[in-house]
This record gives sequence, C-alpha cells and structure tokens, in this order.
Amino acid sequence: MAGAALSRVPDVQIDGDGVFKYVLVRVRGAGAPAKDVVRGHGWAEYHGEGSAGPWPSVPGSGRGPGAGGCRGPARLGRRLRRGPRAARSLPAADLFERTAEELAPLGLSCECLGGGRLSHRPQERKIHVYGYSVGFGRADHAVTTEKLKAEYPDYEITWADEGY
Repeated sequence: MAGAALSRVPDVQIDGDGVFKYVLVRVRGAGAPAKDVVRGHGWAEYHGEGSAGPWPSVPGSGRGPGAGGCRGPARLGRRLRRGPRAARSLPAADLFERTAEELAPLGLSCECLGGGRLSHRPQERKIHVYGYSVGFGRADHAVTTEKLKAEYPDYEITWADEGY
C-alpha cells in the first residue's frame, strides 16, 4: 500500500517560469524503497530552514509519533509555541513544510536532503540549478538535474555549486 502511495508522488513539481527556491526531499513509505523528489516554487519565502528533527506532536494535526508525518523544520516549532491554531493560520511559506503536509496524509515520511535555487526559462527551454539552503545545506544538484531532465527531456538543464 505504501508503495502505491509513493508511486503517485510526482518526482518534480516546480513553477513554470522564474527564479525560485527548491528542495530535494527523500520520501519513504513503510516497506517501500525511498524516492527523491524535487519541489520548487516562487511563493516560498524559505526552504524550510531549521533542523530536520521530528515534528512536534500537535493534537488534531496528524503530526507526532506514529502519525506518518515528515521530518520538518524548527520554524514550525517556533510557530507552535504560539499554539496549534497560530501554526495552522500562518501562511504555508516553506517548501519542505508544505511538502511534509501534503505527504503525511498518504502515510509517507520524508527528510530534506538540501536545497538551492532554480532558474526556469521555458521560452529558452533552460533550467539552471544552483545555490544552497541556509538551513538544510546544498542539495546534490546532480541528482536534482537528473530528476529535471526526466521531466523536461527537451530542455538544456545545467547546474553549479556557486551562487545563492
């Protein structure tokens, strides 16, 4: 069952145009092999900076021990000090946090492998992967590039460790 849920998770979800932050996330289902996915969006203020420690237990949130949630950022912990209602009312501005929220109901767990930036120029059929996440460190841009090449086979996709 976890394998079926994992197979429905898209390998790549990125915005159609612009420069934006991205994260490389390893997703696991119970008894199923892990799968790395790329998430990148312009709405993200943060990669999800913070430790990759376990989510705190929040009543009614589906998070905590045995909840099947993802390992999430410390920023949520800071939000939770204001109470669970405040945590839910703040905009979901973090890539990793949003990914975690989307995958938890499927019974999947995840960890952030790092982040960076994407420059997506669809008119030129080009994507450039670069930079790093302050909280999670640099993703393996070679892995990200391979995922993107599979999703965008007719694009020129490059990467570099330079830049933020």
